[in-house]
Formats: sequence, C-alpha cells, structure tokens
Amino acid sequence: MNIAPEEKKKAFKEYGKSEFDSGSAEAQVALFTKKIQHLTLHLKEFKKDLATERSLVMMVGKRRKLLDYLKAKDIERYRVIIKKLKIRK
Repeated sequence: MNIAPEEKKKAFKEYGKSEFDSGSAEAQVALFTKKIQHLTLHLKEFKKDLATERSLVMMVGKRRKLLDYLKAKDIERYRVIIKKLKIRK
C-alpha cells in the first residue's frame, strides 16, 4: 500500500521534527498508523484477502515494537504520541 508523498511529508511534519524527518520513532509510528487504518478499511470490504490480513498483522507488530522502544527510551514522548494518534494500549 502506497501513501502519497504529500501525506507522508504532512505526517512527518506533524509528528516528527520536520517534513523530511522519516527516521524518528514518532514519525514511523504515525506512518504505520496511517497504513494500518487504510488496510483495516480494505479488510472490512474484502474479508477473505488473507495476504492483506497478514501484512496488517505484521505492520501492527512493527508499530508495537517501535512503541515499546519509545516507551523504554522516553515515556513522555510515548504518552504524547499515543494520545495524538489515539492508539489504545
């Protein structure tokens, strides 16, 4: 699933340090969240798309690992990103 470059820059600017900051944990979590939301909508329509379902599960795992890293590294940044993206823990 591809996200438009404008949307990526917008997400990086909002959650990262700048629109070119694709490396920070917050920016990556935001990008994974956008992709997860898109795939979730896709799977509601196409329930038997098992390849997409597997991709979704893997992406959620990657996001979880990044959030665990952020939680261990800096709990305040973790709390801010969870609150901004409305991710439940």
